[in-house]
Amino acid sequence: MSRLGVFLLGLLWSLAAQAEPILQASVDRTRLEAGETLELTLESQDVTQFGKPDLRALEPDFEVRGTRQLNSLHTLDGETRASTRWIITLLPRRSGSLRIPELQLGQSRSQAIELQVQQADSQRPDAAAQVFVEATLDSSEVYVQAQAVLTLRIYHSVALYDDSSLSPLQLENAKVDPLGESRTYEKDINGVRHGVIETRYAIYPQQSGSLEVPPLRFTATAAADNGEQPAGTPRVGRQVQVSSLPLRLTVKPIPASYPADRPWLPARSLTLEEHWNPDPERQPTQIGDSLTRNITVRAEGLSSTQLPPLPATEVTGLRRYPDQPLLRNEIGERGMVANREEREALVPTHAGDLALPALEVTWWNTREDHLEHSSLPARTLNVQDNPALSADTPVGDGNLSPSPLWPWQLATLVLALTTLLGFTLWWRARSQPAVLRAAQTGPSPRTLLDDLKRACQANDPQATRQALDAWARQQPETLAEMAARFVPLSDALDGLNGALYSESGQYWHGDELWRAIGAIPPAEQVLAPSGEAGSLPPLYPK
Repeated sequence: MSRLGVFLLGLLWSLAAQAEPILQASVDRTRLEAGETLELTLESQDVTQFGKPDLRALEPDFEVRGTRQLNSLHTLDGETRASTRWIITLLPRRSGSLRIPELQLGQSRSQAIELQVQQADSQRPDAAAQVFVEATLDSSEVYVQAQAVLTLRIYHSVALYDDSSLSPLQLENAKVDPLGESRTYEKDINGVRHGVIETRYAIYPQQSGSLEVPPLRFTATAAADNGEQPAGTPRVGRQVQVSSLPLRLTVKPIPASYPADRPWLPARSLTLEEHWNPDPERQPTQIGDSLTRNITVRAEGLSSTQLPPLPATEVTGLRRYPDQPLLRNEIGERGMVANREEREALVPTHAGDLALPALEVTWWNTREDHLEHSSLPARTLNVQDNPALSADTPVGDGNLSPSPLWPWQLATLVLALTTLLGFTLWWRARSQPAVLRAAQTGPSPRTLLDDLKRACQANDPQATRQALDAWARQQPETLAEMAARFVPLSDALDGLNGALYSESGQYWHGDELWRAIGAIPPAEQVLAPSGEAGSLPPLYPK
């Protein structure tokens, strides 16, 4: 082999070694109390990796309570991709600032994650009960229309059936928004392991004074521990109904120092961001160019509906074409985060310097309790003449004859002729049959199914994969959706993928996959009935 070939081979080998597959890591929350568990999720889309992640780096600060592995298939742009997730239940060994280190799977490494573990509250009056409810507010007093976060935790040291329900939170003179879905974890209380169901609400009082948060009632069926029961016999349970304690929230009025002509915005933080496309500071702007200006307001502790419209860009020599604002809410550790994005197209009509005024938003900092202003600085657009528009007739010279109008007249004539031609074709089409049988442009579903059957009977994983993809493209559902709702098909696809990406492909048998294809139930027969409002997920602590 020549030196050039050896050099290229070494270069490709080094690039392949550097392009390590990515192992994504995420947690269900980053703030928790000592004794509570959290879930760490590791996800890999590298189908050539086998085995499990190395979790030994977690041992100094965490106790691994359990690990689950989930395999899934999804189709994107006609390409089927496989992914593997490991869901790991962790219990912190101490309180304070903890760090989930980088974890390794083959040549892949995950990113590190920072956690805050607070000291546990051991003074719970109902800690000895098997099921009890705890309700807390993040603050005892807020300003009117500001956010207060209500956290409801249901503790249970016995297993609960899936018929649990929670009474709705209804408040007068206040707006209530749920903060995401309920989440479950475990917590050790005085040496007893409890399952925890946590639900959070964002409360926005609309009137100053005192706001009463009523008790919330939790109802469930607790499983009775009667030892071993014969198979097929119903499990014995007892009805449990517990309530939280009422809470009182003090609502303060708008401060007198707040400007009366500005919208009232009480937030923990508020920022303004501006983006241009193209950026006028990096490339010259000419008359007639279109500039897109994006301005985003981001406020922590508010809902997106509370953010007011931004002042319009009214500048002489600049035409403005605004879009509809984009409102979006995010859920963070401290509650709701509001986003309002306004986009506008700006077209210069005059050359020279065009001054855009500064943009300012007045708001009240609820964290530091004072008035603040967030602003974007003023900007000057340097607009140059456009050579393509230099042939236009100057304005103000009355002795010059106007430019001829024959191009516009010609365009109008062409438009009229095409309209007449279209009307003639439509009139002719009325005499044709209403439905014409279209010629089939590809193999029929029956032919594709026969191809899939022959490939399965031949125990050929490569041919089966190609026939399966061709058959799935003519189905009303994707292959991933059918596998998600039909477990035998999911198991058969796992076996097929294992044969495709391992040396055991020659021993693969397609009978299981063919039986699963023939037994797929219709989609409408597997739709789960919608649950009642307020239903919560069950948790069975070990």
